[in-house]
Amino acid sequence: MHIFILLASFAVFVLLSVPIGVSIGMALCLYAFTGGTMGMNFISQSIFSSMNSFPLIAIPFFILAGSLMEGGGLSKRLINLSNSLVGHLTGGMGIVTVLTCIFFGAISGSALATVAAVGTILIPAMEERGYSRSYATALTAAAGVLGTIIPPSIPMIMFCVAVPAASPGHMFMGGIGPGLLAGSFLMISAYYYAQKHGYKSTDIEFNIKKATKSAIDAIWALLVPFIIIGGIYGGVFSATEAAVVACVYGFIIGKFIYKELSIKAVSKALVSTSITVSSILIVVATGSVLGKILAVEGVPKMVETALTSWSSNVYVLLIIINIILLVVGCIMENFTAIIILSPILYPIVAQYGVDVYHFGVMMILNLSIGFITPPIGSNLFVACGITGLKFETLVKSIWPFLLVLIVALIFVTYIPPITLFLPNLFRM
Repeated sequence: MHIFILLASFAVFVLLSVPIGVSIGMALCLYAFTGGTMGMNFISQSIFSSMNSFPLIAIPFFILAGSLMEGGGLSKRLINLSNSLVGHLTGGMGIVTVLTCIFFGAISGSALATVAAVGTILIPAMEERGYSRSYATALTAAAGVLGTIIPPSIPMIMFCVAVPAASPGHMFMGGIGPGLLAGSFLMISAYYYAQKHGYKSTDIEFNIKKATKSAIDAIWALLVPFIIIGGIYGGVFSATEAAVVACVYGFIIGKFIYKELSIKAVSKALVSTSITVSSILIVVATGSVLGKILAVEGVPKMVETALTSWSSNVYVLLIIINIILLVVGCIMENFTAIIILSPILYPIVAQYGVDVYHFGVMMILNLSIGFITPPIGSNLFVACGITGLKFETLVKSIWPFLLVLIVALIFVTYIPPITLFLPNLFRM
């Protein structure tokens, strides 16, 4: 009865458009006041202990690093590099958009930041080349999903907080293969659509000298993922310390090398980071407590019984879990779903020998697809804000790219080496 009150009140608060973190907190209070197994003392102490986590410190610094690098002109140079490499191909501007999202995802770790940084510049550029506004907006929103898969990834840090068996460094390595695979599929779809609808390439022909010059100009941005991943695996610093290094690095490059990072841009980055981090940490604090209470009330065992009653075949279980996560991604924010569901679902698949990094990347890719699925669809709202396109119009244009990402998800789910090759290589 008490667990029903907890879950039902949470659902009601969400339907009333109460922010997710606040909805969980209010539902927890109702659960405690109505005589739940865990009282307010447990809830308050658990909120404190869930926030007392060293890996969590990485989140604000990675977000701030992405904001500083965007304000410091790194995104503009990444776009120029992508254009010099693939702009001459059929559908070149679409491919440039996807490639730039891969590059920017490697320095931001955020889907929303990737859409905002890349879309502001490339959506108007695509329109100038004859692409329809709805197509350009949809492609950018879909490619922005790569920002959560390509390391460093903020959702991956969240997964490691929720599942202590996973380390951020190995999760980052695990995301490289799936991120590049999903990006490749989106590039192929961009090429196909360009051929079908007659979208032209840029007027720029491939020139090795120009490409080299663009690469040299963007070298400081391209070094970010190598510094982060290399530093972690070289034992120079931890994943949390890497976030601080990225933040300092982004400030130095933007301010003293590119000389485009103004005081106004720094202030804007600090304010936006504070707002974003506060909302995330509220979800982490309350979501972690919700997960503990669900475990005490035996919900994971009930979920396990329900799933295994359908099938004991691991491949069928993965299909069922993927379907559940796709539905959850449509109605629940990414971070909340990771914090609540990963401690419930991972122990179930672990019994069948599914690697923690394989499951973690699969789950994050799956839930990240929720960034482009209504009604939540955060990437869609950001992209609409850039172009002024109606949300309903964008939803109609996003379906082809949604299907492409689901195909990539199927590959990642059933071909574990795509995820595990690099983590296993470095665990040897």
